[in-house]
Amino acid sequence: MVDAHRSTRRLLGGALLFLVAMSRAGAQDGPLRVPFVMDTLPNGLRVIVHEDHSVPTVVTNVWYHVGSGDEQPGRTGFAHLFEHLMFMGSANAVYPAFDRLLEAAGANNNGSTTEDRTNYYEEGPATALPLMLWLEADRMGWMLPTMDGPKVDLQRDVVKNERRQSYENRPYGLAWETMTHMMYPAGHPYSWPVIGSMADLSAATLEDTRAFFRRYYAPNNAVLAIAGDVDPEQVFAEVRKYFADIPRGPAINRPNTPVFHLPRDTASVLEDRVQLPRLYYQWHTVKGNADGDAALDLAAYVLAGAKNSRLTQRLVYDLQLATNVIAFQDGKRLDGDFTVYTTARPGKSLPELQSVLDAEIRHLAEEGPTEHELEQAKNAFESGFLNGLERIGRKADLLNSYYYRTGNPDGFQSDLDRYRAVTPADLQRAVRAWLLAPKVMLSIVPQGKTDLAASPMRVIP
Repeated sequence: MVDAHRSTRRLLGGALLFLVAMSRAGAQDGPLRVPFVMDTLPNGLRVIVHEDHSVPTVVTNVWYHVGSGDEQPGRTGFAHLFEHLMFMGSANAVYPAFDRLLEAAGANNNGSTTEDRTNYYEEGPATALPLMLWLEADRMGWMLPTMDGPKVDLQRDVVKNERRQSYENRPYGLAWETMTHMMYPAGHPYSWPVIGSMADLSAATLEDTRAFFRRYYAPNNAVLAIAGDVDPEQVFAEVRKYFADIPRGPAINRPNTPVFHLPRDTASVLEDRVQLPRLYYQWHTVKGNADGDAALDLAAYVLAGAKNSRLTQRLVYDLQLATNVIAFQDGKRLDGDFTVYTTARPGKSLPELQSVLDAEIRHLAEEGPTEHELEQAKNAFESGFLNGLERIGRKADLLNSYYYRTGNPDGFQSDLDRYRAVTPADLQRAVRAWLLAPKVMLSIVPQGKTDLAASPMRVIP
């Protein structure tokens, strides 16, 4: 199972620049639309159906509106733990029937967890849709009676091992958890990693786990998107057949999260079993779809999205100080953050990289992007966006995502429009507003080599 510890909405390069140019030149026949039909069952389950007969396949994509941000301090990691438990069998599909039945039908399945939601999907031939719906309904409505101590203990150990592989035992693996603690005050819903802590995973009881399921894994906290070679009327009939008897769960009332700001730059140094030092910057920005979110996405591309982007060109090619540079904006439900990180070449120290990072970010804030830079960033985003729509699974996931973020499943054109509308002045304002503000800075250096760390007191030239 895939654990999406970081939100994956980033700018994508691609090979469809000609298609993008054609659409901008007027070849796009009207607005981009992904037609859908939506209904809500009496138990609160919302169902989105998109009909696409281009290929005889179908995707079911369930979003439970629960992520690690819904957990409580001392009881973290439950959302991701459930991503594993949901594959451990239910009353009428005893483990390992879920995987075996789908594989026998030529279908595949997986899931992912973020701070804001947990998603499960199945993809396969259109004839497998009744099986997919039955399996999803059975684990939504009839998994709790089969949830016992041995299953929880087994998956708890699996998650702990995944944490060791992804965090403690992976080079640079503790970077994200460290910055999460630096970025958010204690108790904030984003102040712990999606996977949770070892102590909290160990402390979780069977009753804790059951209570989490009863609260969040209910039809009124879920949205089911179905896309592919289907007839909507038949789909709704099948959905009612399998899901209608599942009782509604409690209403979810989430408390307001206080607004906060980093008062000053905060720096930290980690020694790790690595060969090369790495420098991370992270700033608080804006929520997904808020004003400035698209401009920051494009700013990430201008800084590090291509070989000729500003940081990549300077650090990797001109000065040959770094092996790579990555930048991205991550707009979530409650907040957003912008990250830049770069790995030094052998023999180079992080203050050398820091000097270039600071100078290029300040230059972008003072001068803004050129028309050419912004056009290249928009083309890269648009090509990746349109290319993704060729995959039915991507469309189903975006239908769910747009509904979650805006209340309108067909947000494809409006999403595209907000990137197309960004001007050089918009991007410059976004960089000035957020990337010159206080940030967290993390240096990861080889053990015993703290002299290679960046300096929090260095003045930008």
